[in-house]
Amino acid sequence: MKQRHKIIAKILAVSVLILFCVFVSVFLGKPLLTMVEDPEAFRQMVEEDGIRARLLFVGLVVVQVIVALIPGEPLEICAGIAFGGLEGTLLCLLGIFLGSTVVFFLVRRLGVKLVESFFSMEKIRSLRFLQNERRLNIVLFLLMVIPGTPKDLLSYFVPLTPIRAGHWLALTTIARIPSVVTSTVGGDALGEGEYLLAVIVFAVTCAVGICGALFFDYYTRKRKKKEKGE
Repeated sequence: MKQRHKIIAKILAVSVLILFCVFVSVFLGKPLLTMVEDPEAFRQMVEEDGIRARLLFVGLVVVQVIVALIPGEPLEICAGIAFGGLEGTLLCLLGIFLGSTVVFFLVRRLGVKLVESFFSMEKIRSLRFLQNERRLNIVLFLLMVIPGTPKDLLSYFVPLTPIRAGHWLALTTIARIPSVVTSTVGGDALGEGEYLLAVIVFAVTCAVGICGALFFDYYTRKRKKKEKGE
């Protein structure tokens, strides 16, 4: 029965991903091509669409957060190109907050079965150290604020811990600000034709992200050794 639930959940996840891709291709194909060919014309198109364009974008971010297979950085860069650094950041954070809310309560309702639909049990076990309530908030904030850490995995694992919903949603939204800002600022620079600035921002972000991934790998290995009493 457990295996059957996992298969159904994976089928649903892949189906949502496919629908997301179809939606983007059909309804956003032309605007995205315009964005690549003429960022200024794309921004004008967005302004003419007004609130609808913003609601659509927030909805896309919500779907991205829920379907952990979809990377978030391209959407954040698009937000910078379309809406500018400040508004793009605010829209991304709103979508992240709403998507994180859905994920939190879904996992609290369905438990580890849902998490296993997206991630292997080995990865889930690698985060067992987060069950320590004493330092939970501090450790989570550091892991979420550092670029390169598996934020999607953390978002699905955290509801399995004793953390309160309000604490987690505030923490994850605030902690993601630096990462989102770098992407939207880079996108804004691309939209303004400041390509050198965009390259610098993305290069620095990439370097910091690699360092963050290495740090996360080191930290989890260290915690595993400690748990085994080595």
